[in-house]
Amino acid sequence: MGTADLAATVLARLADVFPGCVAGVVSQPDRPKGRDLQLEITPVKIEAQRRGLPVWQPERARSPEALAQLRDLAPDLIVVAAYGQLLPPALLEIPRYGCLNVHTSLLPRWRGAAPIQWAIAAGDAVTGVTLMRMEAGLDTGPIVATCRTAITDEDTGQTLHDRLAGMGAELLVASLPEFLAGRLPPKPQPETGVTLARKIVKDDGRLDWGLDARELWRRLRAFTPWPGAFTFFPTTPRARLLKIHTAVPVELSGGRAGEIVRADREGLVVACGRGGLRLLEVQLEGGRRLPVAQFLAGQREVVGLILGPV
Repeated sequence: MGTADLAATVLARLADVFPGCVAGVVSQPDRPKGRDLQLEITPVKIEAQRRGLPVWQPERARSPEALAQLRDLAPDLIVVAAYGQLLPPALLEIPRYGCLNVHTSLLPRWRGAAPIQWAIAAGDAVTGVTLMRMEAGLDTGPIVATCRTAITDEDTGQTLHDRLAGMGAELLVASLPEFLAGRLPPKPQPETGVTLARKIVKDDGRLDWGLDARELWRRLRAFTPWPGAFTFFPTTPRARLLKIHTAVPVELSGGRAGEIVRADREGLVVACGRGGLRLLEVQLEGGRRLPVAQFLAGQREVVGLILGPV
């Protein structure tokens, strides 16, 4: 059971290592996406169809029809990865070995919808993957296995996602034989260290220049590619949205929060609540992504302008 890219990676590895064992795939329904609202097929459905596996796409996994389909299939085990819905107890009880979830954090830290992004935003030095036997609570089930990786200064939400997807797939296929043989009993999660990774919304990408520059830098990396980091650039007759694609924190004293205090080929330096953020690549609403040197070629004097709202 899965929907997003991570689930497709897990499915592919599972089907490669255990050929003929995947009885079917459950994904959320295809949804309209983009300005033209074209129906977008889920990544896990694409992978399943490529391998000739049957796919079910119930609107709600807890519906009587969906539960009846799974009972008729009679799976020994259900693997869940980035499915996108809470599974009811009635579903968790169907397979005789239960449901195993590939969760991209070191539980109990970052239970919830967006553990990869919030780990970067919080400045965590290490994250990983937890293979968990599911129960009715939100990512509260006992732990079967874990693996760890450092979060580097170069990591974004995308690069860390891709690395953890591969790690999670490998952890699953390495752990399954021992788990099914009863030699890898799940252990309860620690009661301390619980944090929640809420779902990301578009406004999470809005930069509050009153914050510490290093915090803004982490948020920019965390929310790449979506929703991206953005602010507003003062233009006439209205301020225009300015996307910030890459930036680095710099030492700085003085300047109002959001004020451009320096502008040259090295970047735009913006004062923050503490320190400064040097913007390296930006994209003005209606324009292309540009290195700052090219962006400045089409602008009047920008030093002293205030980005915002703060």
